[in-house]
Amino acid sequence: MGKKRSDRNNLSMLTDFYELTMSNGYFKTGMKETIAVFDMFFRNVPQRGGFAIMAGVEQLVDYLLNLHFSEEDLDYLKGLGLFDDDFIDYLRHFEFACDVWAIPEGTPIFPGEPIVKVKGPIIQAQLIETMLLLTVNHQSLIATKSSRILRAAQGREIMEFGARRAQGVDASVLGARAAYIAGVAGTSCTLAGMIFNIPVLGTMAHSWVQAFDTEYEAFKAYALAYPDHCQLLVDTYNTLKCGVPNAIRVAKEVLEPMGCRLKAIRIDSGDLAYLSINARKMLDEAGMEDCSITVSSSVDEQLIRGLLHQGAKIDSFGVGERLITSRDDPVFNGVYKLSLVEENGVAEPRMKLSDNPEKVTNPGDKQVYRLYNKETGFVEADLITLVHETIDESKPLTIFDPAHTWKRKTLYNFRAEPLLQPIFIKGKSCYQARDIEEIRAYCQEQLDTLWDSIKRFENPQEYYVDLSQELWELKEKFLHGEIELKG
Repeated sequence: MGKKRSDRNNLSMLTDFYELTMSNGYFKTGMKETIAVFDMFFRNVPQRGGFAIMAGVEQLVDYLLNLHFSEEDLDYLKGLGLFDDDFIDYLRHFEFACDVWAIPEGTPIFPGEPIVKVKGPIIQAQLIETMLLLTVNHQSLIATKSSRILRAAQGREIMEFGARRAQGVDASVLGARAAYIAGVAGTSCTLAGMIFNIPVLGTMAHSWVQAFDTEYEAFKAYALAYPDHCQLLVDTYNTLKCGVPNAIRVAKEVLEPMGCRLKAIRIDSGDLAYLSINARKMLDEAGMEDCSITVSSSVDEQLIRGLLHQGAKIDSFGVGERLITSRDDPVFNGVYKLSLVEENGVAEPRMKLSDNPEKVTNPGDKQVYRLYNKETGFVEADLITLVHETIDESKPLTIFDPAHTWKRKTLYNFRAEPLLQPIFIKGKSCYQARDIEEIRAYCQEQLDTLWDSIKRFENPQEYYVDLSQELWELKEKFLHGEIELKG
């Protein structure tokens, strides 16, 4: 039987084991102070979408601030018989000393560009790989999925209802956070609401209705308990024959005499288009045009689009398992790759080759710029440069597709915004924490800078992530053998 860990808040041991074996190897070969640069980037947008949304930076900062190895951790590692005593002692006195940059949460992000960059002692940069990827991959996945669902709803409210179907506690709580950043109205997860100050939503389950002798009595009891916030679940028995009629009866006999109105009904099963259309007719005929209709029942962006195409009369959606697990594409494929090593004070770019072109990396210490059209405010492209390069906005800038170099475009009236922002300098946090409402508003502002063609569900326009001329030439030298690969 495994040993229970006493400090569950210390996540320093949440590493893939090879990070520890490599770090011990770096230590043994005298490389512990070697400076390295690692990039996190992702290769494909989930659901073949046009963009993803950056999320999880705040939790990455929390992890790095608490990075340390306890005696309990060290006893375990020593007991494995694989690590030198000197390395164990190094971990005992571990102090994070890396520089870290990240693209701000809520920013649309695209394949191939660095979204987190780490520079520092190679052991330290290596040890944080798993937790960095885990944190940013998960929340970026859920924020991206939530954004798709919100776009499908065409302005209708989306409520995150996935707590009970999430793949673990953190997936529920942090998934709710990511969904809220993307724009959902709130969450059913009370813990997420408490921790992050997200609106919490929810009324009743079918068990409430079943617990009373009749559906009418269940609705009446709920209305008396919550007269100013009454929403009734109408599909426990028969939505149109008794559920909606009983809701209307309670509205007329209980709520309206108290000066209150029935806020909403919820439908959780059946033909949602047919039921919502007929429920809307019944409510309107009863003079309850202000009573909204919410549906749930395993909906996602595809079902929402279909329902609206069928003329469904739905005002809001409760979305659970298909949002919180990103069920149709549950992996955000962010990776963490070495791009530079400093040896004897000399910076040596590194690049990975592969028979698979998408796995070939970009060498060197880099920055990413987003290029905006000053007249329209819309984005034109992202440009990856070497970190020492600058962009002169007063001069025309020609960008080109690094894979098809004849595809060129010259920008004239543009502004260039660096995306990678420092969050740690020499191991000390310089992260400027933002209220979640600020992150959420920023996310919407940034989404409004994307052309509608990038937001399409089918065959979205490919957004250009180009390389600067200098970075492209450096990469070409590697590819053509002018710079020796360390093979």
